[in-house]
Amino acid sequence: MKKRCVRVFSLCLTLLTVLCVKAMAEESAPPVQIAAKAAVLMDAATGKVMVRFNENERLYPASVTKVMTLLLVAEALESEKIALNDKVVASSAAASKGGSQIWLREGETMTVEELLKAAAIYSANDACCALGELIAGSEEGFVRLMNARAAELGMTNTHFDNCTGLDDDTTTHLATAFDIALMSRALLQHDIVIKYSTIWMDSLRDGATELVNTNRLVRFYEGATGLKTGTTSKAGCCISASARRGETHLIAVVLGSGSSDDRFETAKRLLNWGFANFATVTPQIAPELITPVRVLRGAEQWIRPVPPAAMPILVPKGSEGDLQQSVDLAVDVQAPVEAGQVLGKVTITLDGETLGEYPLVAPAAVDKLDFITQLKRLAAALIN
Repeated sequence: MKKRCVRVFSLCLTLLTVLCVKAMAEESAPPVQIAAKAAVLMDAATGKVMVRFNENERLYPASVTKVMTLLLVAEALESEKIALNDKVVASSAAASKGGSQIWLREGETMTVEELLKAAAIYSANDACCALGELIAGSEEGFVRLMNARAAELGMTNTHFDNCTGLDDDTTTHLATAFDIALMSRALLQHDIVIKYSTIWMDSLRDGATELVNTNRLVRFYEGATGLKTGTTSKAGCCISASARRGETHLIAVVLGSGSSDDRFETAKRLLNWGFANFATVTPQIAPELITPVRVLRGAEQWIRPVPPAAMPILVPKGSEGDLQQSVDLAVDVQAPVEAGQVLGKVTITLDGETLGEYPLVAPAAVDKLDFITQLKRLAAALIN
């Protein structure tokens, strides 16, 4: 009898384990078919991850690396370190780059804008190298900037060895789907890059060099805004694809697909699922919830905090009317008060999950109460 109980208990334990494993697998399974080693779907506005699949597995990113290259170029342009009409003379190092290229000749001169188009549209390795040398003096120096910027963005599982993604001679040029989504989100904040990443066809050298975008979603997917494809024998077929529909801007990162069709179809499935199931809304903060705050020993006795312009948030479609607002305000504050000083916050929640927090700030400065004003207040209080 005792042996039978042990066997029954063991059978039940095994069955329970199988059911738990199955439930966990179902819970973590992505909502669409993913024909790749890793994938992520991220909201560009908020950074919210809606779909994740092996998102932290370190893989070869191939030319998706150039998202970081383009980001540093965009930042150099906006800081006016370089300009679109600057002339760049191709070095021997740039001219000797293999893989996808526009066949720069050593000593050939092109503008930053021409090289940027070649990099963003045609994924030209030689153009990327030339731009990196312009910004940092050498590709090695530019790669140091790439890794430093990756660290700033929180890309903890990424290391770059070059600015192109060529991986024949490296085993350490690695990134993750999540990290690539982070740098893609940063790149999408620069409209100048989207201007070029959405071009399907262009040319250089007075039409002698044709540029056709390596990302066919730019031509065939509604709302596509970029960003970058990549393919090597080590990496397989990869893409960081972005698209905007209405107020919603999404990023689909796909790494390690077995074919070009697989990467594009997986990216489309992720984007389609995101647009079908989520909406971007900008909450309207209810002014009646924001009450004045008493200023102790201040030239003004009360100050009414103001919210900044509300930022958009991503919500499941159909739940837009279910958002809840709560206000947390200081009862009083000691003078002096600085303009912009935080006095509280508004929290936006949905089903108990915090979707956004907005600081409530002082609209103007309030000085300390001076002696004369203090006497006037005392006199007024005695009269009343």
